[in-house]
Amino acid sequence: MSQYRVLIDANDEKGLVHKVSSVFYNYDLNILSNSEFVDKESNKFFMRSVVDGNVDKDELTAAVTKVLPVDSSIKVIEPKKKNIIIMATKEMHALGDILIRHEAGELEANILAVISNYDTLESLVSKFDIPYITISHEGLERPEHENKIIETINGFKDVDYIVLAKYMRILTPRFVEAFEDKIMNIHHSFLPAFIGANPYKQAYDRGVKIIGATAHFVNNNLDEGPIIAQEVIHVNHAYGWRDMQRSGRDVEKVVLSRALKLALEDRIFVYANRTVIF
Repeated sequence: MSQYRVLIDANDEKGLVHKVSSVFYNYDLNILSNSEFVDKESNKFFMRSVVDGNVDKDELTAAVTKVLPVDSSIKVIEPKKKNIIIMATKEMHALGDILIRHEAGELEANILAVISNYDTLESLVSKFDIPYITISHEGLERPEHENKIIETINGFKDVDYIVLAKYMRILTPRFVEAFEDKIMNIHHSFLPAFIGANPYKQAYDRGVKIIGATAHFVNNNLDEGPIIAQEVIHVNHAYGWRDMQRSGRDVEKVVLSRALKLALEDRIFVYANRTVIF
């Protein structure tokens, strides 16, 4: 028996759920779960099904494609652990949370390495028997430093996602394009408010009553990529900006791990700088 995740992104038309379900039935597949959504403004149809049975992956892909509108996108994915690389700088809370969840078996991932521009977090990562690679930026122009990172990442086979666990350097368009739709970031604020440096100080100066964190895919607009997950907590006048920062770190690590889990389980559709998540 094989299990597959079937992801469909198509122009909406009447009867799509019936047509796809009929394919599953004709191949004697059991539907373990099914979710669908129609964005009426864009007339886009999204569907995620988990099925199991005895069927060839390519044959199933062809059969489902045949009943869908022209220019539809379909992915038939066999569940397995995805390969990820984590990038970090000096802060350990987001990185540490991922490492612990990975050790506990909560994430469908193989962590190939942690890459940092400092050796600060090496002692933490070594406790989990995961390679730690320091690529210092000192004395290097940004493109030269990024080239070294790109070469290192490309030295690994089949990297599915790059997770920025508080990696505090802005990535150039060349880096983003090299790993398009593969880079996930956590922003220490509730986007789109207070983007850029020290958002907690910005939030404190503004007198906010909630703070939060946003996990998103990285594109070439700073902190404006498709949002995957967000969370907020309440604060009040008694909080200084450092109090907000300490509380915010707890939110950041939970949101990043939640977003990563969604990606590893193939639950995210990206379109028009937005996401549909099942």
